[in-house]
Amino acid sequence: MKTNYLLSLVVLLFITYSVNAQDVKPGISASDLAKELANPNATLGQMLFPIDFIDYNGDVDGANAQNATVLNFQPSLPIPISEGINLYVRPLIPIYTSQPTTTASGFKQESGFGNISADVAIGKTWPSKWITLAGVFGGFKTASNKTLRAKQTTLGPEVMVAKLTSFGAVGIIITHAWGIGSTDDSDPESSAILADDFWLTSDGSSSTSITAGQYFYTINLEKGWQITASPTYAYNHNASSGNKLTLPIGTGIQKVLKFGKLPVRIGGQYWYYVATPDAFGPQHQFRITIAPVVPLPW
Repeated sequence: MKTNYLLSLVVLLFITYSVNAQDVKPGISASDLAKELANPNATLGQMLFPIDFIDYNGDVDGANAQNATVLNFQPSLPIPISEGINLYVRPLIPIYTSQPTTTASGFKQESGFGNISADVAIGKTWPSKWITLAGVFGGFKTASNKTLRAKQTTLGPEVMVAKLTSFGAVGIIITHAWGIGSTDDSDPESSAILADDFWLTSDGSSSTSITAGQYFYTINLEKGWQITASPTYAYNHNASSGNKLTLPIGTGIQKVLKFGKLPVRIGGQYWYYVATPDAFGPQHQFRITIAPVVPLPW
C-alpha cells in the first residue's frame, strides 16, 4: 500500500510539471536541447525517473530465478555560482516494487520505499572543455521495509572527470563510502540484495567499505537521437574472494521530445554484467529513463 501511494505521488509530480510547464529555453529545438543535456555540467533542471528491471544470477540456490523492479526519482537542479561553476544537491530516492531478499528459508520478494542516497558537489567546466566535480556522497537507512534497509549509513568523497568532445561527452564518477555507526539494528535473519551495497557478500564485516561510481558517454546523432549509457559499478573491499567486483558494460539510445511546452528526455539502456558476485549478483539490467526538463526555480 505504501509503495502504491509513493508511486501515485511520483505520477502526480510528473503531471503537475506537465500541466504547468514553461519553455526551458524558448526558441531552442529539441535536438539542440539534447546536445546541451549531454553536458554533465549544463545549467538545466531535470526530474529524472530511471526505472530498472534487473535479472540476477549466482551460486546461491534459487538465484537464477530472481529479478527486481525499481523506480528511482532523482531531481537535478544545479545552482549556478559563477560562469561554468555549479553547485549540485542531488538526492536519489528508490521505490522497490519487487526486490529479492534472503531469509533462512530462501529468497523472498519485498517491496517498499528504499534507502535514500545523495551527493553535494561543485562542478566546473574548464576552457579546455574538461569538466571536474568534487563533493561528498552519502547513503542513509531510510527504507520503509526493515528487510530492505541498509545495515549502515555511509559517507565518503565523490569526484567526477568528464570531457566534452566533438561527438558528445564521456566521463567517469568515482565515490568511496565508509560505514558510519553500528550495524546492531539490522535484521540478522534476512538481508536485501541491493545494487548499491551488495550486503550479502560483505562476509560478515562489521563495517562497510565500497568504491563505486558510474561511467558514462553520449554520442550525438542526427535529428536529436543519441547513443548513450551510464552503467554503475561497485567494488566491495570487505567481500570474500569472487564477490568483490560488480561491473557492467552497457549501451542505449535516447531522444528529447516535446509534450506541449514540456521537453522530456526519454531513453532506454541495456547493461550486461561482465563481473558480478559469485554468490549472488545482477546479470542483466534494462533501464528506462523519463526525464522532464524543467526551468530552474532560481
